Amino acid sequence: MSTMGDGTRAVRAGLPEPEQYGPALPGPVFAAHFHLSGEPVGPYTYGRDTNPTWTHLERAIGELEAPGEDVSTTVFASGMAAITAVLLSQVRTGDTVVLPDDGYQALPLVREQLAAFGIEVRTAPTGGDAQLALLEGAKLLWIESPSNPGLDVCDIRRLVAAAHDAGALVAVDNTLATPIGQRPLELGADFSVASDTKGMTGHGDILLGHVTCRDPGPAADVRRWRKVVGAIPGPMETWLAHRSLATLQLRVDRQCTTALALAESLAERAEVTGLRYPGLPTDPSYGVAVRQMRRFGSVVSFELADRETAERFLAALRLVDDATSFGGVRSTAERRGRWGGDAVPEGFIRFSVGAEDPEDLLADVGRALDEAVQRAGGVSDGSARATLLP
Repeated sequence: MSTMGDGTRAVRAGLPEPEQYGPALPGPVFAAHFHLSGEPVGPYTYGRDTNPTWTHLERAIGELEAPGEDVSTTVFASGMAAITAVLLSQVRTGDTVVLPDDGYQALPLVREQLAAFGIEVRTAPTGGDAQLALLEGAKLLWIESPSNPGLDVCDIRRLVAAAHDAGALVAVDNTLATPIGQRPLELGADFSVASDTKGMTGHGDILLGHVTCRDPGPAADVRRWRKVVGAIPGPMETWLAHRSLATLQLRVDRQCTTALALAESLAERAEVTGLRYPGLPTDPSYGVAVRQMRRFGSVVSFELADRETAERFLAALRLVDDATSFGGVRSTAERRGRWGGDAVPEGFIRFSVGAEDPEDLLADVGRALDEAVQRAGGVSDGSARATLLP
């Protein structure tokens, strides 16, 4: 499948060989144990170790992460399960890990846990390849590009080369881009990691994560970690995720096209500052992004004057859910500072573009901005959401 287009690959990925009168994608296998006589040498022995439904999805994700290559993918119950599996299966007390200081909100919690295990943690921003200065003596470099929520981009090839020269492994959190937007393994990374809760499955109804790597050694470490801690996905979630992959290219192409149009529209608004979208030619990261990304993602970030203006904007939106995830077919947005874990201004908005008609979405955003700026008084009570467009 290495020569096929992204849409064809997404539709066909991970499907078993056709069987007469059988389904194209077999249903989920709900089994805690399997028939097993004699020596336990078969592929499926116990439900915490292996499951045929996992196998189909893992093959599918591997085909998207590295078309035509022999890679290993392990699926997990969540993105955080995947992240911690890589870190805690690869480092030991006394090792050093380099993390971004502007990445996913839960990374500070990970940092605290690593430090409690006697692991040194160094941090630097994603932008400007700042992590380069911290690689000496490190065991593992963790990259998040584009970063969440600030959307900075680093030169993955450059960082990978420097890390490998320093003897460090490299993991890339590819959640924002997905494998059809960016392929970390092709850029030299040892691990490609993602929360599949977001763009990969795209419907906001599944918690899932995965790790893909080429080297059988680290791959076995990650898979063993899943077995030990039991961070396994349910068969139904796994099957739903595989079903959802079929529309990945359709969803992401629509989202990326609209996200660029939204960024271009926001760039014309005087009340919008700090606008970031890697696919926007005026974005500080654009030069690096176009060299390593094939699609630029569904997320746009920007700032409004203050907390009150941001809250009025969110309350005035009619086609956008005020929610904390991204990558779904329904647009979402939130004032990210409400969580307190990201170093962002009070008026910072993370906007995830969905699959709505671009004209409708841009009109809704424009109207909401007008209302947020023109209305006086306190924070809206959200009543504007009660009237939906037809």
